Amino acid sequence: MKKYTIYISLLFLFITISCKNKTNNVPINEHKIQSMLWQQNAAEYKALCYQAFNFAKLRLDDILENQKADKPFAIIADIDETVLDNSPYDVKLIESDTRYEKSSWIEWGKLEIAKPVPGVLEFLSYANKKGIEIFYISNRYNEQLLETKNNLKKLGFPNADNNHILLRKEVSSKKSRRTMVNNSHKIIMLLGDNLTDFSEIYDNKKTKERNHLTDSLKHHFGNNFILLPNPIYGDWESKGIYEGKNWNTIQEDSIRRSKIISY
Repeated sequence: MKKYTIYISLLFLFITISCKNKTNNVPINEHKIQSMLWQQNAAEYKALCYQAFNFAKLRLDDILENQKADKPFAIIADIDETVLDNSPYDVKLIESDTRYEKSSWIEWGKLEIAKPVPGVLEFLSYANKKGIEIFYISNRYNEQLLETKNNLKKLGFPNADNNHILLRKEVSSKKSRRTMVNNSHKIIMLLGDNLTDFSEIYDNKKTKERNHLTDSLKHHFGNNFILLPNPIYGDWESKGIYEGKNWNTIQEDSIRRSKIISY
């Protein structure tokens, strides 16, 4: 009986250690594969992008016909996942089983091979031909200005110059850069994939607050806020799901599972 008890205890210990090791070896970005497959392969992703820019064009035509201003009109566009598609970088993170790092992000940017998000080049070119200035406000690091400008120029984006590309210098909030544009132009539309691309009221907000604010601003979406789909990353995840805190892989998995809703 004593030998049997010892055997059961050792077996339980072996199973516990095996399960723990298995959990610790779960790839960091395993949960992102389905989202990446959708963004890179689903025609629905393209359709949503085309839908956003088709509607933006309708709104732009309406604004130009019905609004007058004593300042030049401007459109503000985010860059990553709004103008440029960086999904190959995220795939590389999946392949290498690594997290986002500044060094690898800068290395990707220096390749200058990001492709345009579907429909955005046609829309911004159309707006520019109508006399609208395009400003690119992005949280890319300011040291990435040259390669960012080069990538945009290669693709034919309008206003791809130092005066219209405003990258992050000290703070991630885009409020001061939007204010700078607003001082000299009338901002008629903002394009983005993250709610902080539209207003600073979303800065550092958790999921419940983000949803409440969105309900209160619902009349802006499709009007002067044009939102692009991005299921891969964003404040919805880092500030919302993970509440702005750093967790290990196991903790992140537990948090994700705890925040999905069943019946």
